[in-house]
Amino acid sequence: MQEPTSLTVSNEANNKRKGSSKMAELIALHRVAESRKSESERICYDPYAVYFVDPETLAFAASNPEKAKEMSEYYERLFPGLANSIRARVKYFDDFVKSSLDEGLEQLVILGAGYDTRAYRIEGLKGKVRIFEVDHPDTQSVKVEKIKNIFGFLPDHVTYVPVDFETENFGERLAAQGYDRSLKTLFLMEGLIMYIPPKAVDETLSFVVKNSCKGSAILFDYYPESLVDGSCELEAGKNIHNYLVQIEEPLKFGIREGEVKTFLAERGFSQIHNVTAEEYKKMYFHGINKNREVSSLLFFVHAVTE
Repeated sequence: MQEPTSLTVSNEANNKRKGSSKMAELIALHRVAESRKSESERICYDPYAVYFVDPETLAFAASNPEKAKEMSEYYERLFPGLANSIRARVKYFDDFVKSSLDEGLEQLVILGAGYDTRAYRIEGLKGKVRIFEVDHPDTQSVKVEKIKNIFGFLPDHVTYVPVDFETENFGERLAAQGYDRSLKTLFLMEGLIMYIPPKAVDETLSFVVKNSCKGSAILFDYYPESLVDGSCELEAGKNIHNYLVQIEEPLKFGIREGEVKTFLAERGFSQIHNVTAEEYKKMYFHGINKNREVSSLLFFVHAVTE
């Protein structure tokens, strides 16, 4: 689900975010929708996502299935393939965490954690991997209450680190909470870097390079720079840009198409792999799902610290 109108929101309004992230709930809703498909059709499964969606939204969809379908089709016309790309992202990131576990992962740092539930649903993490969830205090406080409601307590294998990426040093907060730079670590940034300014992106990547052991990795997704600055010629790109302005969660950072490897290499990363829409379409959307369209505007990339 994604975007509409024009740049009428002031910079001041953009920078004074209040309340939990609307986008975090929209992404959870995508996971709910995919999880409700049959086992043979769904490409990802999250049994906890439903707890992070407004009950009224779920009740409306249940009691008005035709209207809900109509709305879904409207957003698909507005942002063709984006819903499937978001769901492919969940699957790709899940698989990457699992493969990292098999390769000796010791520490997982989820930056901009939102309503991510990997710490609670991926087998093998608890008892083996130190997990830190880092996010804006407003969103994280809602997340913590939801987790308490789901499990009756806060799982002791997860450490919550409230940080405003734009005004606070997340590295200092992370270190204060017990982050160990000597452990093999995966930094997961799903749906994050496009919402923080370039300076914060550079500071985040610099922290990873300077404060993690050799062989640690990053995985994130990004939009092309043209979508972020509003110059994208594709109608879908314009729609995404404008919609996020309208809901006051505007895009702030993108990477020029074809330049992600250079961008990361200049910042100290190696073994850089850029995953295009064509690649993840081929990976996940075949058989019963072969006709599901994806968006060419959403890329995934992973790299290793040197």
